[in-house]
Amino acid sequence: MKPTIRRSALMRAGIALSMLFAALPQRLAYGSRERGDVPGWVMITLMSAVLVMGLLAVAGPALEGLFNQAINRVSR
Repeated sequence: MKPTIRRSALMRAGIALSMLFAALPQRLAYGSRERGDVPGWVMITLMSAVLVMGLLAVAGPALEGLFNQAINRVSR
């Protein structure tokens, strides 16, 4: 009795895999129908921009000094 159980389980797994591979090209061709969470992406973008502006406000003068020092060394 065990070989028939294994055989039927293998057949079900084979059918499931064949259905998956049959649907895969269609899924790849048309992409996902979900558009995603647009307000979430807007919030992430705005938070990133605020973070960069804050870092530049704090480290801007030091970075400007390093840049000017590097340019002076190259131009000599």
